Amino acid sequence: MNYTVKIGEKVIGDEQPTFIVAEIGINHNGSLELAKELIDSAVAAGCDAVKFQKRNPDVCVPEEQKNIIRDTPWGQITYLDYRYRIEFGEEEFLEIDRYCKEKNIIWFSSCWDKDSVDFMEQFNPPCYKISSACFLDRELLLYIRSKNRPILLSTGMVTMEQIKIVLDLIKKNDLVLLHSTSSYPCAQEELNLQVIHTLKSKMDCLVGYSGHEVGLLPTVIAVCFGATVVERHITMDRAMWGSDQAASVEPHGLLRLVNEIRQAKVAIGDGIKCVYPSEQKSIRKLRRMAKL
Repeated sequence: MNYTVKIGEKVIGDEQPTFIVAEIGINHNGSLELAKELIDSAVAAGCDAVKFQKRNPDVCVPEEQKNIIRDTPWGQITYLDYRYRIEFGEEEFLEIDRYCKEKNIIWFSSCWDKDSVDFMEQFNPPCYKISSACFLDRELLLYIRSKNRPILLSTGMVTMEQIKIVLDLIKKNDLVLLHSTSSYPCAQEELNLQVIHTLKSKMDCLVGYSGHEVGLLPTVIAVCFGATVVERHITMDRAMWGSDQAASVEPHGLLRLVNEIRQAKVAIGDGIKCVYPSEQKSIRKLRRMAKL
């Protein structure tokens, strides 16, 4: 496969450096200052981008769930009120836009509804992420595709046949499929990283990995299996309140993860067997000189 996808100034492809996305999502818990701390963590680790989530709660929260009472750090409130409490608006995203430009890191969002896509367009996003939860939302898929921006598309909770249908619907140009299992955190035996190979061969498109496991090793293995993009949730503390915190990576782990991904990408090499100049000394010292 020889085609590439460009996000901002970064080029994604099998022969390119792994594009590493630190998903902040809603782990900021409605705090702009916490969001900035998470951005700083991603920058310090050497990530290529940070990602947020954007919803219109009135549209995205099912009617039967809106008035369910939930225990939160702000007391017992309805689920709809909770969703609004952690939802950033224009003021917060204007500051996030300014801050990410200052820190020289790409930012974008997964949008869960058309209103959120319209909202994000004011920031001229370099791409859109479509979450696994929205994978079968035909109207949203086509609306995002109409914006003519690159798409990262997560594949949790869907079958190979559903993936094929969606790819036929929105086409493969400027798109990266992200292998994912939508459990938080995900058990090791359900990560099924071999699916990366399957998607690359069956769907003939760029493939990445969106991980929700505890630990770092599977994400590094995903890169060795050919993931051109990796995405992991990040947090300042996995013990913090929030549904995604336990499946997230803390700052010290993120620094280690990025470093190991960069090393793995170099170590994979080009697959061409050769004798390296560095081996010449070993040849002279160790080889038994029998002629073939």
